[in-house]
Amino acid sequence: MSSKQVFAMIDDWITRGWLSQLDKAFAVFLHDLEPNANQVVLWAGALVSHQLGRGEVYLDLEKLCLQPGLTLALSSDDNENALCLFKADSADDWISQLKQSVLLASGAGSTPLVLQNRRLYLRRYWQYQQTLDRQISLRLQPVRHQLPADFQQTLQQLFSENQEQPDWQKIACVLAMRSRFAIITGGPGTGKTTTLTKLLSLLIQLAKHETDKPKLTILLAAPTGKAAARVSESIANALEHLQMPEEIKQQIPKKASTLHRMLGSRPESRRFQHNRHNPLLADIVIVDEASMIDLEMMASLLDALPESTQLILLGDKDQLASVEAGSVMGDLCQAAEYAAYDQATLQWISRYSSESLSAVDNPGSAINQQTVMLRYSHRFGEHSGIGQLARAVNAGNVISAQSILSDTGTYPDLKRLTLSDSADTQFKQLVLAVGDKQSNPGYGHYLNIIFQQRPNDADNYEQWALDVLQAFDLFQVLCALRSGDWGVEGLNQRIEKWLFPEIKNTLWYAGRPVMITRNDYNLGLMNGDIGITLPDVVGKLRVAFPGNENSSKIRWVSPMRLPDVETAFAMTVHKSQGSEFNHVALILPDTRSPVLTRELIYTGITRAKAHFSLLECRGDIFAQAIALSCK
Repeated sequence: MSSKQVFAMIDDWITRGWLSQLDKAFAVFLHDLEPNANQVVLWAGALVSHQLGRGEVYLDLEKLCLQPGLTLALSSDDNENALCLFKADSADDWISQLKQSVLLASGAGSTPLVLQNRRLYLRRYWQYQQTLDRQISLRLQPVRHQLPADFQQTLQQLFSENQEQPDWQKIACVLAMRSRFAIITGGPGTGKTTTLTKLLSLLIQLAKHETDKPKLTILLAAPTGKAAARVSESIANALEHLQMPEEIKQQIPKKASTLHRMLGSRPESRRFQHNRHNPLLADIVIVDEASMIDLEMMASLLDALPESTQLILLGDKDQLASVEAGSVMGDLCQAAEYAAYDQATLQWISRYSSESLSAVDNPGSAINQQTVMLRYSHRFGEHSGIGQLARAVNAGNVISAQSILSDTGTYPDLKRLTLSDSADTQFKQLVLAVGDKQSNPGYGHYLNIIFQQRPNDADNYEQWALDVLQAFDLFQVLCALRSGDWGVEGLNQRIEKWLFPEIKNTLWYAGRPVMITRNDYNLGLMNGDIGITLPDVVGKLRVAFPGNENSSKIRWVSPMRLPDVETAFAMTVHKSQGSEFNHVALILPDTRSPVLTRELIYTGITRAKAHFSLLECRGDIFAQAIALSCK
């Protein structure tokens, strides 16, 4: 097949919606570098670019030849003829032809493509993967072969109130003290932040015992501003309830930064101020909501850490991966649920935590030895519909999930509605509900505070704006898609008309919620931050954002000064990560999409703290999504 014929077929794929112009452009780039490149090289270039757009950092050639439609997540079922090209050859045939090209190497070099372990990478992402593997391997080596004699007593005192057996929180602390790398994963309410706070207390005491170091430098970060604010609040709450010396509490960071701010992002650049040549000065770095971190960011973080720095990752391995390429947390946590510890790890756990775990036939990887999955949810008990539904979805159990959703008598915290363009009355009622915090309100509640409870005096204005922001956070509409009638764009327009029928052709109005979509470090506003447009004391429209520890309760910002924003009555599930709401309404579209996966549904459900409503345009979309995992 000539290059002209290859590009004609790629154009056909673009028409079908299977490839993008960017994918074709990369194939053209390869052709310009090697005009005589065979068709496999051109197709491989287009497909590895396609996979990158889907969040995959490589093209798995074995899977491509066995299940091309599934591997490439093609949206159409009518793809047999178009995919015959890939089924005709084996992975060995592809590899043989790829190796004939000067554009490909099996490791170090300057070629645009890298082939390793039957996987095809773009060189930049292969380099990121090498950085991640190398830096984590360095930190996996044990730095302690024993703990001080009195440490077991200190550990037992910290966890004396825990009733779960085995106590995974205690095990997480014990393992994290063994090396300079640890992962603590678990679903909502399993105590990740509480465990972290206790762990930091132990590490501070341990450092003083071993080195008599007066103070550790501890940095706390999260991928987004919203996630950073939430972990800051969680740690502050945890410290209030934990008994520990005040001098130790003072060393535990209470304010999280975004990863971009911590590393020192450079405008209009992918690079950061901190790197291997200018490393961060830190003894311990903790990153919360690590499931949101893509491969490039994780490599940048590891590249900026001295070898002596301990890295602790927290997050839910079952949540959606980053929008960008690379599901780092999910990959690192493979087999975490099996607690596949080797004998050395089991002996360490037993010796210092007094917890006995059963040996497994096939111990996991070196990373598994430093990974702990917290399993007991303090938020969602056995009678919680949200908890039961999340577990069923996470397990891919369609029948169980459908049954739980239908049993609203047993689980009053769940609701299921069927939508259509003409019959969305129930959805409208859900959105307009006023109520209060106890009665499961919709957006009508925050509007009531805006227009009915606005104070006449300036002294109460800050508290009023704070009440508005807190009321808005009680309810949130989440979507799987951005476009379409049941995506973010269509639903924001619809909800805006329901709530503000008098508003016409006006961008800024009292009550408009907006989400920041681009970091602005001058204003201190991060991607994902949400503010509400309100009249200030003199009646001029400003956008009110929650304050931080260095400001008052509210930050008032002129709409004209804001970076890129979008209306936030509805947001994608991806954008909701790092947030929690009392009531979540998850809207599923009327068509199938590759983004509708088990992980997306699970993430949407677990954003809800007290109530969850599933709204469907088609009754089979929910089941199809649960059956499809992106792992």
